[in-house]
Amino acid sequence: MADEAKVLEAVEVARTTGKIRKGANETTKAIEKGNAKLVVYAADVNPKEVVMHLPLLCKEKNIPCVEISKKEDLGAAAGLPVATAAVAVVKEGDAKGAIEELAKEII
Repeated sequence: MADEAKVLEAVEVARTTGKIRKGANETTKAIEKGNAKLVVYAADVNPKEVVMHLPLLCKEKNIPCVEISKKEDLGAAAGLPVATAAVAVVKEGDAKGAIEELAKEII
């Protein structure tokens, strides 16, 4: 299991130095296009159907996918004033090393 703090930090670094997509729809599109380098989604999303497909899509495309416990934490890491269900890192920026390490732990 990947360390939640490390995952959120990677999202934060990618947000400031690279590029991320926020929200379940944007994340899904990034996965389908094969642009996502890392997908993070929240466990406390209601209804669950909003993010249920993400791990399956990621497995298909061989993209590291991590579940974290709180959507509020994910929203904060993504630089949002609100909670978010999912985030996809599209360009890693300075988080490249951290994301590669996470990918080894996950896949």
